Amino acid sequence: MFTFIGDFECKTDAKGRIVFPSAFKKVLGEGDLRMIVRKDLFEPCLVLYPFSVWEEELARIRTGLNPYNREHNRFLRHFFRGSAEISLDGNGRFLIPKRLLEQAGIEREVVLLGVDRYIEIWDKGSYMDGSLSHKELGNLAEKILGDTHPEEDN
Repeated sequence: MFTFIGDFECKTDAKGRIVFPSAFKKVLGEGDLRMIVRKDLFEPCLVLYPFSVWEEELARIRTGLNPYNREHNRFLRHFFRGSAEISLDGNGRFLIPKRLLEQAGIEREVVLLGVDRYIEIWDKGSYMDGSLSHKELGNLAEKILGDTHPEEDN
């Protein structure tokens, strides 16, 4: 089970590679270092999945799609179009395809943000601009989590 926590500011090198933070490497362990990166569906960022988590996501997607439905096929085509497989090199760096960086508006300075089972990759400026105030975060938490009613014991 993976749980990525924290945000790390990084810079791409001359070839566009990014050093993978050691805290995230510890979460991955010594297993398969293959990962999938894709354009986020809702935000101007990329999402990086360990390969096993990606396979779980695909299984979830497959259960809701009909391959003979034109809209479903269109969704899949564009979903995979914004995806690529990457791996860490011997120096703990990874290279994201230029087309994906451009789609997310990511330039030289990036932020890697651990979000439970995946990592978001943001352009530093966009990441800083999208911060919520404490009040906004509290309101959002209340809206999403505060309206739950624990089951009462009978």
